[in-house]
Amino acid sequence: MGNILTKVMKALKKGKKSRGTENGAGMKNNTTVTKVIKGTVILMKKNVLDLNDFTAAVADGIDELLGKKVSIQLVSSSVNGGAGDQLPPPPPSSGNVLKGKIGSPAFLENWTTKTTTLTTGESAFDVTFDWDEDIGIPGAFIIRNLHHNEFYLKTLTLEHVPGHNRIHFTCNSWVYPAEKYQTDRIFFSNQAYLPKDTPAALQWYREQELVTLRGDGSGERKEWDRVYDYDYYNDLGDPEKGSDYARPVLGGSVEYPYPRRGRTGRPTSKDSKSESRLPLLLSLNIYVPRDERFGHLKMSDFLGYGLKSVSQLIVPEIQGQLDSTPSEFDSFEDILKIYEGGIKIPQQITKNISAEFIKALLPMDGEGLLKYPMPVVIKEDKTAWRTDEEFAREMLAGANPVIISGLQEFPPRSKLNPEIYGKQDSTITREQVENMLDGLTVDKAMETNRLFILDHHDSLMPYVRRINATSTKIYATRTLLFLQEDGTLKPLAIELSLPNPNGDEFGAVSKVYTPGGNGVEGSLWQLAKTYVAVNDSGVHQLISHWLHTHAVIEPIVIATNRQLSVVHPIHKLLHPHFRDTMTINALARQTLTNAGGFIESTVFPGKYAMEMSAVLYKDWVFPEHALPADLIKRGMAVEDPNARHGLRLLIQDYPFAVDGLEIWSAIKTWVEDYCKYYYRSDEMIQEDEELQSWWKEVREEGHGDKKDEPWWPKMQSRQELIDSCTIIIWLSSALHAAVNFGQYPYAGFLPNRPTLSRRLIPEPGTPEYDELKTDPDKVLLKTVPPQLQMLLGISLIEILSRHASDEVYLGQRDHEWTNDVNALEAFERFGKKLAEIEGKIVELNNNPGLKNRSGSVKVPYTLLFPTGEVGLSGKGIPNSISI
Repeated sequence: MGNILTKVMKALKKGKKSRGTENGAGMKNNTTVTKVIKGTVILMKKNVLDLNDFTAAVADGIDELLGKKVSIQLVSSSVNGGAGDQLPPPPPSSGNVLKGKIGSPAFLENWTTKTTTLTTGESAFDVTFDWDEDIGIPGAFIIRNLHHNEFYLKTLTLEHVPGHNRIHFTCNSWVYPAEKYQTDRIFFSNQAYLPKDTPAALQWYREQELVTLRGDGSGERKEWDRVYDYDYYNDLGDPEKGSDYARPVLGGSVEYPYPRRGRTGRPTSKDSKSESRLPLLLSLNIYVPRDERFGHLKMSDFLGYGLKSVSQLIVPEIQGQLDSTPSEFDSFEDILKIYEGGIKIPQQITKNISAEFIKALLPMDGEGLLKYPMPVVIKEDKTAWRTDEEFAREMLAGANPVIISGLQEFPPRSKLNPEIYGKQDSTITREQVENMLDGLTVDKAMETNRLFILDHHDSLMPYVRRINATSTKIYATRTLLFLQEDGTLKPLAIELSLPNPNGDEFGAVSKVYTPGGNGVEGSLWQLAKTYVAVNDSGVHQLISHWLHTHAVIEPIVIATNRQLSVVHPIHKLLHPHFRDTMTINALARQTLTNAGGFIESTVFPGKYAMEMSAVLYKDWVFPEHALPADLIKRGMAVEDPNARHGLRLLIQDYPFAVDGLEIWSAIKTWVEDYCKYYYRSDEMIQEDEELQSWWKEVREEGHGDKKDEPWWPKMQSRQELIDSCTIIIWLSSALHAAVNFGQYPYAGFLPNRPTLSRRLIPEPGTPEYDELKTDPDKVLLKTVPPQLQMLLGISLIEILSRHASDEVYLGQRDHEWTNDVNALEAFERFGKKLAEIEGKIVELNNNPGLKNRSGSVKVPYTLLFPTGEVGLSGKGIPNSISI
């Protein structure tokens, strides 16, 4: 059909006279010499990206027959072209605005006959411009798409431009039919400009483009819109389905402060507070600005692993199964079968669940067997995960290595309000732990920085009573650890605490467990470690991962696009670190963190999950998320001018911190070199209107519930800019990599990091206690998630732990991004430094004296290895939060 269309069009075009000058191209007067500038456009047609969209190809062909084309007009960066009529006129108060002269339209050539000649559906088109020599150098171009369908514009390159030779425009943007836009689409060359240095002829275009991106704050956003705006998290609940699906609005209140998310403008539900939700079949079409959406390769990967099905399908089809008597794994050997040979899902689990869901979400083979990739935590040794050594090691090198802290006082004290929660201080005594301190007293061990704590008490205790009123049963926990001479940690005691049954104000009811040998004491200790792992898994997913990377970065993405022009140096610095973040967050709110969604169904806080993250956001302090500041705050390092990076780690073999400080330092050096090239003084920072507007909006809009906090950098100096950009890049790249891509390696075998517990620890005299004596593994398996929930949880983290096929890693760019040689040289140094760090990480992992690098499970720490591999590689730092 495509060949027939091409032949028809060629026939219809025969005999037509040349259109070389019918639109004014090539015209000249007595004093102006017109030059021909050759250009090349790289784009991807919609019908190439969507092979099923034959309609798009036909429509485009008809458009060409009717004379509707893709036109491009160059905009001068050096000559005032008058008021012009190509963009909306300036506001009346603006006076006589300088605007670069706009050249005659030129059209892409051979649209319908051009075959795909480049990779991944890209096509190259020639375009010829007639350009008056006396109007200077092109600095931007306007493009109009008069087809019926959008296309993805990658680049325009001009060759042999008089007085300048080559000019490159990196676009990477969807261009919809012109009728969809209120203003023309304009793209600027790769040259970076501070606002004050912008050529006068381009200044108006620069400002108007930002006005377009901000929008007017009204209306429901459409697919083709490019508007970045803020909203509260009022899109989690679904009150239309009943009160069980109502959730509080997060953001805009003292009770539930929260970072802002991207506004969609969808109408509200019947409660007038919650935004209406998209139907299931449209869940992937939730609005984000079009250029923020996944590229076609990423979307293909994403759908290929089934997240399309992780949605309201969980409710009610699955929820009924989770609430009934669940099917259990009878032994750890049964769990291992899902990796080694596959298992059939019992019929009583699947009978009420659609076959489409099972097929899409769960990895079934041709014989109906369920099989998952082998998690590396059990690849070399099937039992080492149960050891005390591995339990403690994962606090330093596992999926959540950002919570452990140095013990500052004994017994640990609570910061919860005693008027509300009564006495919450720890009940761990010296007598319970001093026999395990290698002859030291508690005070001496603290003085020599050898006592540490994994504290999940204060963050969870306010929710324990409510959570335990559901089918989930948890404790607030404290875990004490001792640093041994060989650099490893030894667990000393675990405290399990419940609210007093007589009321919160009466304080906690706590019990302390210490390492036991064989028999019931050893089994109780294993169960106590399981409750700690449950807490750490939930806090990891909701706080370390979601809140501290995904949620806090999204409003910075929005502010950057609203206030910093694409030609601003800081926009060019930060933009790669925002790729896909708004999309993955929007999809998470639609399918994972929503009422009844995947997180609520598989992670212990249940319906209180996002509410709890809002309460803990109260403690978020932007400057404290610089890695050195974080390590110092947690008592894991002290300042030392003689130590590497100015910090002395109190646990020398702390893989996350050791590798993290190398990456942090490399990022900071790169940011410092880059920022100091563009800003030669603090005064230049203060005088940059776009930069000041950006930082003001980050504070007062994006993180508006914290706008009055005194800790915000004032953005009055180069150092404040360097520090702030370094933190943003660290959170978006390395920190997210450290807390995301270790999920399947460690929690793919869910007993190692269970996400919820279903019953409390057995008490003497009960049947459960007697069972603990005879079959402790069965008791543990009845405590952690049942079969279906475990399988769903594993499926989710397999999706979230994969590197996409189009991943761009730290120190890399996938396109030309600037003309500034100094910036390019600094970026090249950054890449070389990261390569050096890779080599160091390999050396450290091969050092047998560093026992925390691999542990008894023999899993080398590679989560902060800069470059990665597609799939479940467990290594690589993507530029951005893209999954």
